[in-house]
Amino acid sequence: MTALVIAGGNLKRVLRDRTGLFFLFVLPLLMVFVLGLAFGGTSAPKLGVVAGGEHLLSELRAADLAVTEYEDETVLRAAVERGELGAGLVASPGELRVVARQDNTGQQVRLAASDVLARESARLAAARFTARQTGVDEDAALALVDSSRVPVVEVRVTTSGEAAFPADVGPFDLTASAQLLLFVFLTTLTSSVALVETRRLGVSRRMLSTPAGTGVIVMGEGLGRVAVALLQGAVVVTGSSLLFGVRWGDPLGAGALLLAFAFVAGGAGMLLGSVTRTEQQAGGLGLALGMLTAALGGCMVPLELFGDAMRTASLLTPHAWANQGFTELARHGGLLDVLPEVGVLAGFAVVLYALGAWRLRRALTA
Repeated sequence: MTALVIAGGNLKRVLRDRTGLFFLFVLPLLMVFVLGLAFGGTSAPKLGVVAGGEHLLSELRAADLAVTEYEDETVLRAAVERGELGAGLVASPGELRVVARQDNTGQQVRLAASDVLARESARLAAARFTARQTGVDEDAALALVDSSRVPVVEVRVTTSGEAAFPADVGPFDLTASAQLLLFVFLTTLTSSVALVETRRLGVSRRMLSTPAGTGVIVMGEGLGRVAVALLQGAVVVTGSSLLFGVRWGDPLGAGALLLAFAFVAGGAGMLLGSVTRTEQQAGGLGLALGMLTAALGGCMVPLELFGDAMRTASLLTPHAWANQGFTELARHGGLLDVLPEVGVLAGFAVVLYALGAWRLRRALTA
């Protein structure tokens, strides 16, 4: 019971910090929203067109391009240079010219429009040939080409194997789990400042004068860190589900991953709070270690984009294992599918708690 009282006191101290409440409740959900819109949403590539004609415009829009018409090529080029458009298309008699940015966005638009431009070029070439052979003007030749019946070639596209993620994965689903891990670990590490302050002010020594033994105090401080981690996780899971419709997959699997990772974060927070001597050291190291492990563990860049060496190195962090577990749940996996990841996280928690308890006991009795 005494350990629970100590843990509750730690949680109250976190909730009384008004600045900390922003990082606890608001910032994680804000990051889920922003990153979900930036990287998880779908949008049509933006293409500007000058003097395109109704036929070309309809074909481009049918290819899922966001087409904007411009009257002047100079204005079109300026829009491409500013990044308002991925590329621009200038149609003139007998010629189609593309103005594109030399980046991924420009390449994406050019690839999306390439089939349409190829068909349009073939259409214009057929009209010119018809005009030369029949002696009619180009408009009449175009009408003849458009009215001609060409045998349709059926193209079937199939996908072999399994997709990386199911089609029903929402734009916020994958970013939410990464932000969950980032902020749970970061908030718990920075909460070690309270443990340093408790030691510095002599509160820990006064607790030792009570019937509560050193083991109870260590357990209470450790549980206090876990309580902070679980509160942070509950905020992200509940808030993202209600506000952004995030689906966390199997509840038992998600709960097991969150609980295991909370104990990992709690152990790390207790260890950090026992080895640092000042609040400034604890806060600075907590922020640096939290961001570093999150980046290496795939919370900022997806693990799928890592090279072989980085992917292997990422397994040294608990974040990578938790990310793999939540990814498995996004693929409609269940508790049994994430048991290996939960087991590894439990191993991280045991090691960190053992080190943290040993170091804190020495700090209290020194």
